[in-house]
Amino acid sequence: MRNVIARAIDVKRQYKLGKETVWALKGISLDIYEGEYLSIMGPSGSGKSTFFNMIGALDIPSSGTIEFMGADLFALPEEKQAWVRCNKIGYIFQTYNLVTVMTALENVTLPMVLKGASKKACDARAAEVLDQVGLGHRLHHLPGQLSGGQQQRVAIARALVNAPSVILADEPTGNLDKATGAEIIDLLKRLQVEHNATIVTATHDVKMLAISDRIAWIRDGKLDRLEERKDVKFTKE
Repeated sequence: MRNVIARAIDVKRQYKLGKETVWALKGISLDIYEGEYLSIMGPSGSGKSTFFNMIGALDIPSSGTIEFMGADLFALPEEKQAWVRCNKIGYIFQTYNLVTVMTALENVTLPMVLKGASKKACDARAAEVLDQVGLGHRLHHLPGQLSGGQQQRVAIARALVNAPSVILADEPTGNLDKATGAEIIDLLKRLQVEHNATIVTATHDVKMLAISDRIAWIRDGKLDRLEERKDVKFTKE
């Protein structure tokens, strides 16, 4: 029996636009299993990114519950939520979100610095994970001295540095060319297999289908369907 690491229970999210109420999520329930690769897919405006943000405690549901490792995430005090975001969830963003005046090593140490770790421990761990993602030879390069794919690898290393329970990747190949995007997809899959990482991606990239264990299709703010990889028809480009 698979362990549930995160659970969405009838999650809804509404926004006010003037006098109009817009429902981004209309009641989604979904279990996320430890060690799985789950892709959240859907057209623009479907609620895919909103749901993704709920799982990562980056947005608050209007109603419903997000459970993370057995706890009601939004019932926790804010400082505990912050602790979960720092220690238990690793974030990878489409735009990399690297500090341009900091080296690859310094960017990767940031989550550990927030935890109060020593500089020696930060540097050693950051160097270790940069080597894992193939950038052991680029520790002291600034983001502007790295290619787009290398910058995304730095962002992945930063997400890994605190050994999180879940890695959330928001359109991780969105700003990359086809070949580089394929390399990042292969890297994420390797992290899942070799480290038993739980990876959740919000993506438009159909190449993700081939490596996902399950695909959650979001449409019009609802879970349209949930499929195992073996049941999904996909085309390799």
